[in-house]
Amino acid sequence: MTGEVLVFIFLVAAGILAGIVSVVSSMASLVSYPALLLAGVSPVYANVTNTAALIFTGMGAAVSSVKELKNSWRNYIKYIILILIGAVIGSFLVVIFPGKIFEKLVPFFVLFSAFLFLVSGKKSTYQRRENNQLIAQIEMFAAGVYTGYFGAAAGILMLIALLSVSKDSFVVVNAVKNVIGSLGNLIALVIFLFTSKVYWAKAIPLALGLFIGGFLGQKIIKFLPVKAVRIITFIFAVFLAIYLGWQAYC
Repeated sequence: MTGEVLVFIFLVAAGILAGIVSVVSSMASLVSYPALLLAGVSPVYANVTNTAALIFTGMGAAVSSVKELKNSWRNYIKYIILILIGAVIGSFLVVIFPGKIFEKLVPFFVLFSAFLFLVSGKKSTYQRRENNQLIAQIEMFAAGVYTGYFGAAAGILMLIALLSVSKDSFVVVNAVKNVIGSLGNLIALVIFLFTSKVYWAKAIPLALGLFIGGFLGQKIIKFLPVKAVRIITFIFAVFLAIYLGWQAYC
């Protein structure tokens, strides 16, 4: 079995795991991004390639959420616009700044994502706040920039913002979040196609795994001990941040 075949199988497997993690925690990048690094892609190009692959998870979410989105999507147009504008800015930041700067920032992004994910499990985080449309709009714009620049746990930022202003159920808001996040990744990818490089030989098997993992995750999510998954993911993310920090600074 050749090395290319092994890398293909590895990325499909990593994509499946990332897809399941995405369903549970909106943190697929904490699995898929380091998988691309292990496959030999440099940090900046790994981020770009990861963005290309993640779109396929969002496409699957959109197809599976037609019922939830049918009567609600018009209420979120202004948030979609803010995410898209933010994603454009974030993706240009990746291209403009040298790769070494991105490499040194990523460990902090991972730690930020891990802590955000950990505290997002508290019910108080999701309590609807009154008269905070402006705050939610700022949060969505920031989530868009973050989506374009790195993206791990950006879905949690979006979810918190949307739940604070929406009267829809959690299921509907989560479906909207999935689609909005996918659109942000799509916009970032369009910019990357003209300004950077996507390693399609790595993106395709990862995307295949993400599609499978997203499908399986929807089926098995009700059987998973979510609290345990939250803690395990947090621990994994902290160790990953330490490892990436050691690579960047040592």
